[in-house]
Amino acid sequence: MNDATSFPVSGARGLSKLLFFVAALVFGMVVVGGITRLTESGLSITEWQPISGAIPPLTHSDWVQAFDLYKQTPQYREVAGPAGITLSGFKFIFFWEWVHRLLGRVLGLVFFLGVGWFAIKRAIPRGYAWRLAALFILGGLQGAVGWFMVMSGLEGRTEVSPYRLSAHLLFALFLFAALIWTALDLRRADERPARLTGWGVAALLTLFLQLLLGAWVAGFRAGYVSNSWPDMGGHLVPAGIDWSHGALFAMTHDPYLLHFMHRWWAWVVVVVMVLFARQVRKAEGGRAASVAIHSTFGTQIILGILTVLSGIAIWLAVLHQATGALLVAATVWGAHELGRRQ
Repeated sequence: MNDATSFPVSGARGLSKLLFFVAALVFGMVVVGGITRLTESGLSITEWQPISGAIPPLTHSDWVQAFDLYKQTPQYREVAGPAGITLSGFKFIFFWEWVHRLLGRVLGLVFFLGVGWFAIKRAIPRGYAWRLAALFILGGLQGAVGWFMVMSGLEGRTEVSPYRLSAHLLFALFLFAALIWTALDLRRADERPARLTGWGVAALLTLFLQLLLGAWVAGFRAGYVSNSWPDMGGHLVPAGIDWSHGALFAMTHDPYLLHFMHRWWAWVVVVVMVLFARQVRKAEGGRAASVAIHSTFGTQIILGILTVLSGIAIWLAVLHQATGALLVAATVWGAHELGRRQ
């Protein structure tokens, strides 16, 4: 399994393609997760059934039973019920949560069977077995974090905890990045694995903070507090910030301040990404990654502004989140190019 002397380079490329495919499934989960959040679908399935839950309700009585379980949640009693959600409306929100969970099941199965096949063929190079095992564990933990998030909305809350939501999203993006990094290493099995450089760390940390703020904006519905740009309600700094509990509390709880910070930290990200992409472009073979970085952060900025101006149109908000994931991929690609070692 770990015999590097007999390991064919073509096998490494095959394993690399498998990891890129799994990363694409994670990307799909992030996109569907955004739709699930924006359509308030996340609490429609109140039970965690890893195997039997793959099959949706098939009969009318099954649907009625699932709807009855949803009626027991605070979200239904305080929000959806008074809004008049019907069985037909419940089927809509159930669909998105079911697809989100199904993608997770498919992802785990593809990874397990695919890597297992390479293991049987003794086609996993030395040093990668533990990395693949860690990726599989990360995938399992991501599912657990997702259910931990859902649990926060089943008792005492009408929606999931913003902090658990951010953990779920960032965990998924970390898994996404780790899959891409490992796949890129495998594409160049004749080289030593790449390492993170100072520029790579700076770019990823700057982007991480922006993604965290974005997740909090989503969790606290802070995007709805202003639909104008660059001002917020006629002010550069919004007038509705509640400082009564201190600055730290406001920075982690206040929707106005979270929205404001997410807007303006984006420009810090732009500056760092421009400088980072210039360094990537200087690296051997780094031009394509540099173009990808510029393209994704530019598109992300435009989509962010349009999402605000639209009053958080769902399709724009989903594209904004999807492009954020693509920016993660481009940044990881660039960091990998900088850290390549012949």
